[in-house]
Amino acid sequence: MRPLDAASVAEAALRIGPHVRRTPTEHSPAVSTLAGRDVFLKLENLQRTGAFKIRGALNAILQLDPAARAAGVVTASAGNHGQGVAFAAQLAGVRACVVLPHGVPLAKLTAIQRAGAQTVLVNGGYDEAHASALGIARDRGRTYVHAFDDDAVIAGQGTLALELLEDAPDLDTVVVPVGGGGLIAGVALAMSAHPRRPRIVGVQAAGASALAESFGLGHIVERGASTIADGIAVRRPAERTFAVVRQLVDDVVTVGDEAIAGAMVLLLERHKLLAEGAGAVALAAVLEANGRIGGHRVGVIVSGGNVDPNLLGKALQQGLASAGRYLAFRTWLDDRPGMLHGLTGLLAGEHINILHVGIHRVGPYAALGRVGLDVIVDTRDRAHAEAVLALVRGAGFPADEILDTAPAQEAGRA
Repeated sequence: MRPLDAASVAEAALRIGPHVRRTPTEHSPAVSTLAGRDVFLKLENLQRTGAFKIRGALNAILQLDPAARAAGVVTASAGNHGQGVAFAAQLAGVRACVVLPHGVPLAKLTAIQRAGAQTVLVNGGYDEAHASALGIARDRGRTYVHAFDDDAVIAGQGTLALELLEDAPDLDTVVVPVGGGGLIAGVALAMSAHPRRPRIVGVQAAGASALAESFGLGHIVERGASTIADGIAVRRPAERTFAVVRQLVDDVVTVGDEAIAGAMVLLLERHKLLAEGAGAVALAAVLEANGRIGGHRVGVIVSGGNVDPNLLGKALQQGLASAGRYLAFRTWLDDRPGMLHGLTGLLAGEHINILHVGIHRVGPYAALGRVGLDVIVDTRDRAHAEAVLALVRGAGFPADEILDTAPAQEAGRA
């Protein structure tokens, strides 16, 4: 079997080029100012199917022989890879079956079904879906297209790096989202032949850090996976991808969900770009100014934008909170006329917009002759939030913050 190398990625680019979008690379003045370095965003959230996964899936399916095409393909996915396989199979006239865990975002499930693929839902997470899909492949004689443990998939994913280097040839660092390692392995292979190879840093969610921990230890470990970045919630990297990462990747770091949510908010607010958690994780690491990333001209891969609307609302709320954009606090008032007006008048006098007031006359937050009050107000940033708390307390109202809007703790970083 031919070894996987930079030439494999170049060939994949020619193979899939007519069918995928050459996504833009944009210099971001807003992010550059915040990060203290020039930041270039590779916008795979604008790709067909909304994520980079179509590249690898299409490269694999277009190489199937006639017999394999006639039998069809099957895969397991948390969503984006399934969309890629479904679209690629439709394009090639191949039957596809996608196995997904129950609880997969409805938007991703619907998109897979619209592309004509059969869908099967199973209990558990990605690992259970993977086991079920392998069984279907065996029973039906179909080709299994793995989300990351496949040479053709890895080579296809790496094609986005060739575009990035054409658009921004003088990058000194490239930051890549990491789940099972297929994307970063492809990127590293593509860049291995570049005369000025950038430093390559992978980023995982702190709640799904198997590859980051494996990288640090020098051998593969399995870890739990719980994060808003569901697209990279993988418990264990593949031997194939890990071997490439160990050889060609410079570092792998982690970021917490608060930082990921903050990056999603920033992309939406400053660039009008929708990114899912997995798509924003690399930017989150750059914004945290993690010293392990380094670089003055940094390429950031925004890998996808297929976010569940229900999760989006929660992520935006968390992102705004972590940036100090609103403050939630609890206070207690004497249960007599005028007390509430005293608090709201204090806030109005400082032009502080009140978003929500909740009054508790019963339960653990109320006492005899007093009422508990939950208040949420608009704030400009974390410093302003602290000033509002000081204002309320200075006026004689006890105030306890009930939604932590402080920056992510160091423990959330690798």
